Amino acid sequence: MMIQPLSEDLRNKISAGEVVERPASVVKECVENSLDAGATDITVIIKKGGHHLIQVSDNGAGMSQEDLGASVLRYHTSKIESIDDLFSIDTLGFRGEALASIASVAEMKIVSSNMNHQGAEIIVKNGIASSVAPAPEIGGTEITIRNLFSNTPARKKFLKTPRTEMRKVVDVIRRFGLAYPEVAFKIISDEKEILSVLPESLEERIDALFDPTYSDNLRPVNFSKGDFVFTGFVGNLNLVRSRPSEQFLFLNRRFIKDRLLNSAVYSAYEALVKRGEYPFFVINLIIPADQVDVNVHPMKTEVRFQDEWRVYHVLKSGVKDALQDLLDTLPSFDKPFDSFFQRPSSYDGDPGQSSIQFSGAPMSQNEKEYQTLQRAKSYASQLAEGRENSPTTIPTENIWQIHHKYILSEISSGLVMIDQHVAHERVLFEEALIAFESTSMASQTLLFPEQLDFSPDEFDALLDVLPYLEKIGFKVKKQGDSSIRVEAIPSEMGWGMEKSVIRDIIDHFLNNRKEYSSFQEGLAASFACKAAIKAGDSLTKEEMQELVNRLFATNHPYYCPHGRPIIVQMSLEELDKRFERH
Repeated sequence: MMIQPLSEDLRNKISAGEVVERPASVVKECVENSLDAGATDITVIIKKGGHHLIQVSDNGAGMSQEDLGASVLRYHTSKIESIDDLFSIDTLGFRGEALASIASVAEMKIVSSNMNHQGAEIIVKNGIASSVAPAPEIGGTEITIRNLFSNTPARKKFLKTPRTEMRKVVDVIRRFGLAYPEVAFKIISDEKEILSVLPESLEERIDALFDPTYSDNLRPVNFSKGDFVFTGFVGNLNLVRSRPSEQFLFLNRRFIKDRLLNSAVYSAYEALVKRGEYPFFVINLIIPADQVDVNVHPMKTEVRFQDEWRVYHVLKSGVKDALQDLLDTLPSFDKPFDSFFQRPSSYDGDPGQSSIQFSGAPMSQNEKEYQTLQRAKSYASQLAEGRENSPTTIPTENIWQIHHKYILSEISSGLVMIDQHVAHERVLFEEALIAFESTSMASQTLLFPEQLDFSPDEFDALLDVLPYLEKIGFKVKKQGDSSIRVEAIPSEMGWGMEKSVIRDIIDHFLNNRKEYSSFQEGLAASFACKAAIKAGDSLTKEEMQELVNRLFATNHPYYCPHGRPIIVQMSLEELDKRFERH
C-alpha cells in the first residue's frame, strides 16, 4: 500500500498526540517503522545520548520517491485506510504522525531505496522539507536526526544527562529485541558498540540481553485457551529482583504496560515472592486484533481489551502451570502469618490476651504483612524511646541459639530474644555508613576470582556505584565492555553471595526509591540485608557472643534499617504471670 493522507474523519478518531518526548521515543518510532517494513537487521547509532545524533538504519523494504516525500507529512501512512482498519491493526505504527513530529523538533534526513533498486533522499529543517532527490541504493532505509529540540530550547532543557538518555534507548531496544528475537539489533554509542545481537531463539536472546545464566533459570510459558495463545518464559526464584525492571508483556509483539495483567503474573507467584519483590517474565499475548484496541494512547503502550478479566484469568492460570513444580515444593505461607496474629502479645499490656481480633473481611496476605510491619515498628519505637528500661548490654556467658534463628539470653529483669539476621543487618548497615565516610571495610580475597556479566544499563549503573562497592570491601576490575572480575568480597559476607549483593545494590541505584534519608543509607541497607547471616544459619557460642557485643556497640540496637525489631524482651514479672505465680 502506498503512503497516503488519512481522511478527516479518520484523523479525528485517532488517539493522536506528541510522540517525541526524548531520544528513546525517537528511536522507538523509527524502529517500529523498520520492523513494519520487514527489516531483519537494524542498527541504532547515538551520539551524546541522542542530544546530538540519532541514526536508525535497516534492511527493510524501503520507500519509493513518491512515498518518501509523503512520509514526512502529518497524517500520512500506508498502514490504515478506513475506520474499520483501526479495529484490526496488525502493524506497530499506524497514525502517520511520527516522522512529521520528529521533523518539527529536529533536523532530519531520510535516505531510502525500495525493491526496484531506486534510491532517494529528503532533508527536513525547521519543519520544512526539501524536494526528494536521487540517492545511492542502500538496501533499506536510514533516518538521521540531529540536534533534537534545538528549535525548542524549553523542551531541550528537560532532557537528562547523555548517560541517562542512553539507558532509555537501551531499554527500548531491549524490548524490541525480546519481541523480535529473529531480528538482529545493534547499538553504537559515541562510536562504541554497546549491544549487538544476531537472529536467535527467544531463550538465547534473553541470555544475550541480560546474562548468560538466565536461560538456566527460565520456565517456558506455552499454552492456548480458545483463541488466545500465550508464549514466552517466566523466571524462577533466582531471577527475582527488588525493582520492577525485568517484566516484559507484549500484545501481538507490541510492548504494553498493563497493571492488571502484571498483577496476574504476580498473583501466580504469590506463594513464592514477598511484597517488594519482582519476578522476571517475557510473555507475548497473541490475541485476535478485533478483540483489542491499541488506539488508546499516543505512545501506544496502553491498550484496551474486549474482555480484560478473561485475559487476566487465562494468563494467571498459564503462569501458575509453568511454576507448578516450584509451588508444589513449598509449604503454605498462610500459617506463619496466622500464627503471628494469634500468638500472645508480649507488649500489648494484657498478658492474658491470646490473639488480636480484626473486624470486617479477612485480610489479604499483603495487608497482613503491612500490619505485621506496623506492629513491629511500633514496638521498636517503644523500645527505643524507653531505653532507660532496656538493657544497654546483654550478659553473654549463658547464651543459646533457638531454631537457628534467634539468640536467647538471660538478663537480670527476665529474658531477651534477638533475631540474628536483623541484628547482623543493623551491624553491617552502620559499619557500611562509616566506611562510606572514612575507612573501608575489610575484604577477603577470593581463591578463584569470579567474572560477572551485566546488561548495558546495569553496567553503566555499576560504574556509578563502584566507589561505594570498594568502600564496603569489594575489589573488582573491569573485564570487558559489560563485565567485571571480582577479586575480593567483604569479609563479613558469605562466599557465593557477591552476584546477588551487587545486583541488589544496582537495583537500588536504578530504582531511586525515597524510603531512606540519603542515597548512601539506601545502598548500606541494601548491602546489609543481602550480606547478613540468615535465619537457618548455625552459630557457635563465640559467634553469638561477638554478634551481641557488636550489636550493642551500634547507635540503634533495637531495630533494623527497615524498621523491624531486633530484640524482644520478656520481663520476669510477665513470666511469673504466664505461670500464674502471684
